[in-house]
Amino acid sequence: MGYIGMAIDRKEAELFPTGFNGEAAMMKKQTAGRDRLGEFAPKFAQLNDDVLFGEVWSREDKLSARDRSMITIAALFSAGLYPQLKSHLALGREHGVTRTEAVEIVTQLAFYCGWPKAWSTFPLIQEVYGDERPEADGVPSDLSVFPVGRPNTAFAQYFIGRSFLAPLTLEQIPTFNVTFEPGCRNNWHIHHASSGGGQLLICVSGRGWYQERGKEPRELHPGDVVNIPANVKHWHGAAKDSWFQHIAQEIAGAETHTEWCEAVEDEDYLILP
Repeated sequence: MGYIGMAIDRKEAELFPTGFNGEAAMMKKQTAGRDRLGEFAPKFAQLNDDVLFGEVWSREDKLSARDRSMITIAALFSAGLYPQLKSHLALGREHGVTRTEAVEIVTQLAFYCGWPKAWSTFPLIQEVYGDERPEADGVPSDLSVFPVGRPNTAFAQYFIGRSFLAPLTLEQIPTFNVTFEPGCRNNWHIHHASSGGGQLLICVSGRGWYQERGKEPRELHPGDVVNIPANVKHWHGAAKDSWFQHIAQEIAGAETHTEWCEAVEDEDYLILP
């Protein structure tokens, strides 16, 4: 399982206490309404599961999940701090809304919807984002049109340096923006599959590197596309003097999993221009 696969493998209760499983929501049929209100209000439950979350939230060709999260957070804030606000802050975080953006939403709405609401909402943001540093802390704000997201802590053991992960969509082909600080690269790894599989990278910002075992390193620039076959050992990351971003898509296949291997040695990496 790669960092995309692991990012959508979360316990439902941890992400959305009321039963809506954020990122995985686009991957399976929703049952939260039926589970909680199926006998008491069956029509409402059906509309909640099949129409609101089953149809409206999944229309990413009209509006991204990230934008829908920001709109929903604003609506719940202005409506009166419903209990669902915290859950939708958590869902927004999974959809790529940064802590900085969440704070800015509340700051602006405080002038239009009420100062006390802002005071009550900031603690919820702190609970959802925890000790995570805002994007502005050491990360350029103008790398690309795509969000930087949050620190890629789940896979930090497989990276040298800091990386960040922002989900762009989880419908059809899960797609993430991955950001590397200068000098950051992932370990050698293999996307295993018995058929299909592999990974596609689309470079969007900065300068980076890609290398397959036994081949020369390939320098990467915005607009470059890297097709990574299944079962090929490789690594990728930023140049030592540049931030770097690429879009990552894991290609569907049979019996897929990612094997993480040794780190890229400094003596091999530091000689790259």
